[in-house]
Amino acid sequence: MRGAVKGAIVGGVFLAMAGGAGYGLYGLLESEVPGGGSAGTAERRSGPPSEEEVADTARKFLAAWAAGDTAAAAALTDNPSAARDAVADYRGAAHIVRAEITPGAATGATVPFTVRAEVAYGGAAKEFTYRSRLSVVRGVTSRDPLVDWQPSVLHPELRRGERLRGGEPAAPAVEAVDRHGKPLTPERYPSLRPLLERLRETYGATAGGRPGAELWIEPASAELPKRTLVTLAKGEPARIATVLDAKVQAAAEAAVAKFPESSVVAVKPSTGEILAVANHRADGFNAAMEGRRAPGSTMKIVTAAMLMDRGAASASAPAQCVKEAEWGGRTFHNLGNRELPGVNFATAFAQSCNTAFIKRIDTVDEDEALSREAHEVFGIGMDWKTGVVSQDGSVPEATGAAAAAAYIGQGEITMNPLNMASVTATAKSGVFRQPVLVPAGLDDRPLATASRTMKPAVARQLRDMMRLTATSGTGARAMASVGGDKGAKTGSAEVDGAGSPDSWFTGFSDDVAAAAMVEGGGHGADAAGPVVAAVLRAG
Repeated sequence: MRGAVKGAIVGGVFLAMAGGAGYGLYGLLESEVPGGGSAGTAERRSGPPSEEEVADTARKFLAAWAAGDTAAAAALTDNPSAARDAVADYRGAAHIVRAEITPGAATGATVPFTVRAEVAYGGAAKEFTYRSRLSVVRGVTSRDPLVDWQPSVLHPELRRGERLRGGEPAAPAVEAVDRHGKPLTPERYPSLRPLLERLRETYGATAGGRPGAELWIEPASAELPKRTLVTLAKGEPARIATVLDAKVQAAAEAAVAKFPESSVVAVKPSTGEILAVANHRADGFNAAMEGRRAPGSTMKIVTAAMLMDRGAASASAPAQCVKEAEWGGRTFHNLGNRELPGVNFATAFAQSCNTAFIKRIDTVDEDEALSREAHEVFGIGMDWKTGVVSQDGSVPEATGAAAAAAYIGQGEITMNPLNMASVTATAKSGVFRQPVLVPAGLDDRPLATASRTMKPAVARQLRDMMRLTATSGTGARAMASVGGDKGAKTGSAEVDGAGSPDSWFTGFSDDVAAAAMVEGGGHGADAAGPVVAAVLRAG
């Protein structure tokens, strides 16, 4: 009868069989794996595994895993070596002492299941429950039905090269607070989880506190933070004060949640303090601070400053916003091949006219001019010490067509939202102040300083051009809801092989500057613009 349940002892393991489907409840560390034949002796077929083969293979693999039979479980996968190590770690290095695995109904070749487990270490123990799934494929050479091995079979958060580990971590947990003393938890602010782990690894051992006991995911690279899954014993957390603002952080979290593969950073121009960092990405990467993507036309902030710094442009000077411009054997176009005859440089900036910038390249006699401006005035590439791992942007020297591409934020230039928020903050204040997440006084680390400040006349014109962009240019629609003294710059960056350009937007409102990037989001004002506007409103 459908839905009927019957219990049986098979090879020392209790199975709660449901509807005759061959799935059940398996107890970890039992004495024997259920028998009943081998998937390897099944009829050899071509094409995908049958419903019976999926059920039989999943049942045997889950039973072997539950019974702690590493060799048997590994042999039922298409990658025995990797599976053997991971299943062994589950019991050994992870210190998981008990688990019950309850499969659900298969959908095609995929079988979901629920794991109720207990991890124990040093006299502390805790139960936890999670859901995962496995898929059954046909072996390439054996033609047997096999579990398609992925680390996520053991736990859904495990990625390739990562391991489950349990015990006492190297550093105690941290209790991070914002600039007003409000707690910052990963439950309330999910984007902060990797940053909090970074703070823990960097400052936990020296900021006081005592480690407890945990189950965590050990990353594939030492450059990545570990991720805590279960806390068995809290120990004594170390308290770390950040310069984040909980209100702005909440707005940033909500804003990126509306756009997949999006990231945003907010910075205080008068101090360089980072007010918010948020990401909404499938891979969990902190692209907001560690990303390296072409910034598109948001880079025109730096290019405009360089041109005005060298007397090659001014806000009121005429600009050649023609349909196309050629340099170094490559032809560049404006969006929609449009042209704006008779406009000045400020309007060309506000309307994001590519050709107006490329037409100015022959007025600059230094190949390294843009790179120098980015480094000497905006602090790009100066080894920022923010308190956590971050990338500080790259504007390499370029010639020919590559130099023209760099003028409009393409080519070899790489930035992330942190870098562009800092560029905007520098434009707003006229002075580069290295962004920080935690005060430099916490560990007396040296902060990067630019070798020169922006000329006052250049800073004034640049701010006015950004204000024009926010009120009547390409950023006007996105910035309409933002008050205060506001400015902006839009950008869209073409990426090889991508169907849609990355969406970039940066802006300021009073003493808050923010920048956002949405991979594949299209034009700057369409996706990244609303993210930045939401953050600026909260500031």
